Amino acid sequence: MPIGILPTLSSHDFSDDTVSDEARYRAMTRGLRRLRVEPFRIRIEGRQELELEVRGVVLESANTSWQVHLRTPPADFDRVFNAAQLATGPVLAVAGNSPMLFGRELWEETRVPLFEEAADDRDIERRFRREGRVAFGTDWAEGGAAEAIARCVRDYEPILPLLSEEDPAAVVKAGGVPRLEELRLHQGTVWQWNRPVYDPAGGGHLRVEMRALPAGPSVPDMVANAAFLIGLVLALADDPGWRADFPFAGAYRNFYRAARDGLDAALSWPGREGETPAAELARELLPLAARGLELGGVDAEEAGRTLAVIGERIARRRTGAVWQRATVAGQGRDRRATARMVTRYRELALGGDPVHAWR
Repeated sequence: MPIGILPTLSSHDFSDDTVSDEARYRAMTRGLRRLRVEPFRIRIEGRQELELEVRGVVLESANTSWQVHLRTPPADFDRVFNAAQLATGPVLAVAGNSPMLFGRELWEETRVPLFEEAADDRDIERRFRREGRVAFGTDWAEGGAAEAIARCVRDYEPILPLLSEEDPAAVVKAGGVPRLEELRLHQGTVWQWNRPVYDPAGGGHLRVEMRALPAGPSVPDMVANAAFLIGLVLALADDPGWRADFPFAGAYRNFYRAARDGLDAALSWPGREGETPAAELARELLPLAARGLELGGVDAEEAGRTLAVIGERIARRRTGAVWQRATVAGQGRDRRATARMVTRYRELALGGDPVHAWR
């Protein structure tokens, strides 16, 4: 079923025996443990606290996301990537769907701190030398996709082995498009919340992958989340003047506050003084997202109908995370309350109505 984190998971679901028996996952575990001999310590402070220790990266599998790729010409990369960094905060705030893990109520999007700590390859000595392999970033993009990818190669050691016989320079000299298999595999093991993707398909192209959205609660919800995010990115990229007076720290704070506090997060935005509750800001950004979708060629009626799902969600203050918590509370919070909530969630998710209409 489409959900950010399955609330009925227990610690017994995460061991070496539960990892898919595929070479990629075994090699990934070995590679990360080669870089970090210490156990992976997970500590999340939210509505409640969770602290545990595991030997490998198996806790990554608790997360299910809804990843959106936006193709962009290389010359436009900085504008599109920076727009994605700014847009992610308010969209994530209205899309939270991962409030619980191992019986604890944590962040609205617990996937964010869980993934960052579950795949952190830094040992204690390197903890503050650079960001972990899962991170939001430290500054606006200014050097194009080549610089962003070069930084990824420079800052992170490869953890998966792949030796290609291709000579990329020779391929380019002959007028072809190099596959760059080693680079692409390496990029696939550095999980920035927004990251560049090079793909040789179709004559070669560049995408911005936006990884922060959770799966669920329903298909209409996921389509609406994607529309809101893509619309904002296209509109912000079309008019990049906002960057002149808006520091990257504002986008950084927005992202983590949105993941932690959801609709109640206090967010900043270009052209606004002070901070605004996320629900209010997101509602006011819907027309901007609609304009962005129209710039991208989406029919105006379809854009309006899809974004109306976000509007209703805000008006009723009911994200997937809010619905999950309220339903568990309504079940009496006994030992089986979460299981009963998950059963009901599955019925409603497969029924096709967006979460604001759930009862």
